[in-house]
Amino acid sequence: MYTIELIGRQEMAAHKRLNRDELIATALAVIDTDGLDAVTIRQVAQQHNVTPMALYRHFPDKDGLLDAVAESLLAAVELPAPDDRPWYEQLEDVLSAILTALVPHPNAAVLLLTRIFESEPGLDLAERVLAQLDAGGMDVEQSADSSCHVLVSLITLVIGKPGQSSDSTEEQEAAARVRWAQLTSLSPHRYPHVVAAAAPLSASVSAELYYRRGVELIVTGLRGLQSVSQPVAG
Repeated sequence: MYTIELIGRQEMAAHKRLNRDELIATALAVIDTDGLDAVTIRQVAQQHNVTPMALYRHFPDKDGLLDAVAESLLAAVELPAPDDRPWYEQLEDVLSAILTALVPHPNAAVLLLTRIFESEPGLDLAERVLAQLDAGGMDVEQSADSSCHVLVSLITLVIGKPGQSSDSTEEQEAAARVRWAQLTSLSPHRYPHVVAAAAPLSASVSAELYYRRGVELIVTGLRGLQSVSQPVAG
């Protein structure tokens, strides 16, 4: 009986010491290092020297913990204030702000696909993107559809970002030379454009250029869609 009471007191003391934000940060660190499948209530509890039961007071289950991680990522997005610039320029800044928050956490970015509307930060973000698309002349249905594609495109950019290889610089340069040799050995009659682009296709792309070009392509596509949807005068 005494042992049970002692354990209960220890659990209560541990609960008082636990900080929800710290638990979320621990879960995110595990995801960053080992991936989504690696994070569990038990593992996070062990890193804080408590039993899993102590975490269940903060999160109902693993999904609840992942919900909290997703919300923390969304809350980290620093949205720029609206201004008088064209809608597409403002949208570029919004998308860049999202990337800034997600780029350090590629393993966790996929959580947002199903959780964007589950928290206030996510709703604020969705509202801002939809407002910019509305300013671009899209109707409600077009804006909703386009915003979903934008989110998927951003997450794909983050997941596929350059520089994630564990190889050394020398190994990456050697791999680039091998790829260049392979591409330049192709038939220029059958693959003229691939052969002509062998050098840039083989070269490493800077992260800054990669993300900037990705955002530009997304917004350019939206502008093209918006112009096509506009009625022709006359």
